[in-house]
Amino acid sequence: MLGNNKNFNHLKVHTQYSICEGAIKIDKLADYCKSNKIKTIGLADSYNLCGALEFSEKISKVGTHPIIGTQVNLYTSNIIGKVSLYATSETGYKNLTKLSSSSYLKNNETVDPSCSLKDLIESSEGLILLTGNYTNFFGKLFYKNKLKDFEQILNTLKKNFSDRLYIEIQRHNEFQEKNFENYLLNISKSLNLPLIATQEIFYLDKDMYEAHDALICIGEKNFVDDKNRFRYNNQHYFKPQNELEKLYSDIPEALENNYNFHLRFNFKPKNSKPILPSIISKESGSPEEELTKLAKIGLKNRLENFIFKKNKIKSKEHLKELYEDRLNHEINIINSMNYASYFLIVSDYIKWAKKNSIPVGPGRGSGAGSLVAYCLDITDLDPIEFDLIFERFLNPDRISMPDFDIDFCEEKRDQVFEYLKLKYKNGVAHIITFGKLKARMVLRDVGRVLGLSYGHVDRICKMVPFDPSRPLTLQESIDREPRFKEEIKNNTKVKKLIELSLKLEGLNRNMATHAAGVVIAGDKLAEQFPLYIDHSSNLTLPSTQYDMYSSENAGLVKFDLLGLKTLTVIDNTIKRLKSKKIDLDISKINQSDEKVFSMLSTGETTGLFQLESAGMREAIKQMKPNKFDDIIALVALYRPGPMSNIPIYNDCKNGIKEPDYIHPILKEILKPTYGIIIYQEQVMQIAQTLAGFTAGEADILRRAMGKKKKAELDKQKESFINGALKNGITKDVANFVFTKIEPFAQYGFNKSHAAAYALIAYQTAYLKTYYKEDFIAATMSTELTNTSKLREFVEELKKLNIEIVKPSINKCFSDFRAIEGKLYYGLGAIKNVGFEAITNIVKEREKKGVFKSFVDFINRVNIRDVNKLQLEGLVKAGVFDEFDNDRNKIVNSIPKIIQKIKNINDDKENHQSNLFDDQQNEKEEFNFDSSSPWSLKELLSEEFKSLGFYLTNHPLHEFEEIFNQLNINSYNKFYENNLNEGLVAGTIMSIQEKKSAKGTPYAIVKFSDKKVEFELFLFAEILVANRDKLKESESFVLTLQKDRVTKDETKKRINVRKILSLEDVINKPFSKVTIALKDNYNLDEIKQLLSIKGETKINLVIKDKKKQASYSLEENRKFDFNHLKVLKTKKYVEKITV
Repeated sequence: MLGNNKNFNHLKVHTQYSICEGAIKIDKLADYCKSNKIKTIGLADSYNLCGALEFSEKISKVGTHPIIGTQVNLYTSNIIGKVSLYATSETGYKNLTKLSSSSYLKNNETVDPSCSLKDLIESSEGLILLTGNYTNFFGKLFYKNKLKDFEQILNTLKKNFSDRLYIEIQRHNEFQEKNFENYLLNISKSLNLPLIATQEIFYLDKDMYEAHDALICIGEKNFVDDKNRFRYNNQHYFKPQNELEKLYSDIPEALENNYNFHLRFNFKPKNSKPILPSIISKESGSPEEELTKLAKIGLKNRLENFIFKKNKIKSKEHLKELYEDRLNHEINIINSMNYASYFLIVSDYIKWAKKNSIPVGPGRGSGAGSLVAYCLDITDLDPIEFDLIFERFLNPDRISMPDFDIDFCEEKRDQVFEYLKLKYKNGVAHIITFGKLKARMVLRDVGRVLGLSYGHVDRICKMVPFDPSRPLTLQESIDREPRFKEEIKNNTKVKKLIELSLKLEGLNRNMATHAAGVVIAGDKLAEQFPLYIDHSSNLTLPSTQYDMYSSENAGLVKFDLLGLKTLTVIDNTIKRLKSKKIDLDISKINQSDEKVFSMLSTGETTGLFQLESAGMREAIKQMKPNKFDDIIALVALYRPGPMSNIPIYNDCKNGIKEPDYIHPILKEILKPTYGIIIYQEQVMQIAQTLAGFTAGEADILRRAMGKKKKAELDKQKESFINGALKNGITKDVANFVFTKIEPFAQYGFNKSHAAAYALIAYQTAYLKTYYKEDFIAATMSTELTNTSKLREFVEELKKLNIEIVKPSINKCFSDFRAIEGKLYYGLGAIKNVGFEAITNIVKEREKKGVFKSFVDFINRVNIRDVNKLQLEGLVKAGVFDEFDNDRNKIVNSIPKIIQKIKNINDDKENHQSNLFDDQQNEKEEFNFDSSSPWSLKELLSEEFKSLGFYLTNHPLHEFEEIFNQLNINSYNKFYENNLNEGLVAGTIMSIQEKKSAKGTPYAIVKFSDKKVEFELFLFAEILVANRDKLKESESFVLTLQKDRVTKDETKKRINVRKILSLEDVINKPFSKVTIALKDNYNLDEIKQLLSIKGETKINLVIKDKKKQASYSLEENRKFDFNHLKVLKTKKYVEKITV
């Protein structure tokens, strides 16, 4: 009998990093280990080491010894399958890392990540190998009857692994296990290999079995009810010691080896200090010397080309001394922190990008506060000009290392990655991310594998509010949404869906790549850190298997290369201007341009970086900015928290209020922001001025205030007061100032970041002020697939009275173009058309001339550039209206059109056509299928599907007269009039449902009428009552109520009191109608039109020369909008009054 003091070691634990296989979160596993006093636990995730560092750190913290392993695919003898490897030492972990990396790096997307037997043998030092279960490599060999290979491979491994090779016995009561086990017991004896008992653990508790089964189906894209699929038994959980002892009691050797397994390990991966790549220049030697040399050369260039030109009042000698002192101060800190290489690497790839015409942002984050960065071309902001503090970026007293976030033109950023790969070869990688089974995603995935219909699952998913800023869990959504409870009560399948989804929510679903972040280390990155390749992403670089958190803990320093669409817009605008022989250097524009500030003050900021939201427009209108510092302040203030200070800033700026400087001693620091502490740098300046803090100490104070930790705050407060006393300030004043600045520090903004983004905002404002058509065309061309943005710009173009040339096959281009003051619609923005396909069609037009007819288009277009969906999109958008405006006729004939194009293309490829055929084809008429033309409503509905909004007309247009008669106004007219209540018609453009903090539903609905788009809130009662009919492109009549928000009535709150379908309003019979007829009226026709009895009293007024007679029909008739429409077409009807 075995001793009871021995513990069974669970060596085969699969965390959530075993994608769609493991269902254990490491935090919960750590809690389990702590509460159950688990002494040792082994990680064995499939195909990766993604969780290794997190596992090691969190499991160690609860007093459990972590054993780090993974399951890699072994590919030999035409069999691919898993073996388990464990690292006993640091060398072993390096080999484990190397094997895990090479399993991805050495294989392409057609082969699963795997290692060869040769790879395994070459990197076997410090590793223990377990043979795995019947589904793994050796199990596959056994069931394929490759017993000779089985024995031969084991012998080869035995020679290299020696006593570090175990035959693994698993018992989960699965039907294929027993035969395999019998063979393993025999081969263990014949080859004298030790046995070890293990259990494959996928989840913590037994009641997780069904949810785990669904997770497996999600990964395998299978259905739960599929009888032919592979299934695990329900035994893959943490079993208690006594059960396992009983289970393996007949093979005591296997149990004993399990008990003693942990004694072979004296290693676990640990966190590391930052590992900075070293760059040594042959010319100057050390990175520190190279940084000093380049920074001084850069300063000379900045002084001559920018600083001296801007500061004509101060002497050059004074400026030079000021900047040189700051530069030397920064260089000393950078070099003392061994950060020179980091600056040089960033500077190198930014200079390369600029040299290769790739637009780079002016800076981002606290890095813009560095003069060294400015001199090395990393940033384009002069930190001394904008009072930016270097220690806000790099502080010797701070533990965490900062990084530069650099914005690049979105379209060309990949070229920078290519350059990094070329320069650093195998020493650079992206950072992995993981897609999660969040509330909506888990419902969709589980619903699919359970076999629920897509429509039903989609409806349930939409009950989860979509709010990225405040995402709700599934349980929170169920608690807040009564419809969930109704669904669960009425449908057992939905009950099961919710039950399983709640158990799986939050698990990793797939691997992805953080495309912006890269790490740069030494040449042997793949041996030091596990790497992964996402073959589906077409990315240039591999990724670390560690996520952002683990990568940082492992000592990898991240470089952020972000894609900013606005830089692409600016670059494209400048290129468009250049094609018109207008040369503009955006870096040298006047930052005090009155016209730009005048435009900004109107609040017409659509398309302007950081300034285009509705709230920002209102704030900027109130502010009336007249200097660049106002834009910096607005960018910093427009966030939850400090936003409440915007009215105070505006009132003080415009002389309505006197600024409150807290204390006279702070006036100099707070004067530029009218007494409001807006920036973190101001908190630091106050600490330096009042309390004599160094810049580094001031940064620590700022961080302490931001984190609100009482112990640290008390310590900092004491230092602040003591420092102030030394400067001759009384304790009461110091205490008062500290208390006043503390709340501001909690949400103060980084001025370096605000200034950098304000500069980009100003550049877009400049372009819109002076080159609005080209700027808007360039902006819309970067938003081809973003319908809501395009719609906003179409509205903006109407406000600016810029003519939009509607989609046309002969006039328009694939992107948006500004030509002679008009904006030509981009055909690539039409849904389902495809940018490449339409570009090819436009090239054909430019090469061989305009398309003369629809038949000419058919003869000339390439079949590769058209399919059913593409043609439907083009037709519905009105692209062919110049040839034939019966869009329905063309849509119905599309299959025939495509076949005709294919036949013509085939003939051309087979050289069966000639010049005479082409001329003959041009004369032929195409035989369209017969169909009736779309009504105006149908035409606009189809156009909406194609464009995402209305361009050629509006659905409310045909009801204009009836609106006048029913006193239904446009939104603008209602907003400006003096009535508190009124009727407004609108068509829904978009609808977004959300939940309030209390859990009640509401919706933000964007409506449009003929003049404008407007946004209204629908609150719980009205939303719930009308939810089913609130759909995009449907029109409604709204009863609106107006509340005055400000005394001068410039701002009004509009509430929706009632909402009615336009069709219900229009089709409702009128109570009374008067029809005025001319003397040539057709009584029989009128009699036929008004033949049906109804609820409307009919009056006829007949005019005959100078006489006029009035008649009332004895019986009421049916008369609605349709009757009105028909009668209005009759020439003898003079007027109809309802």
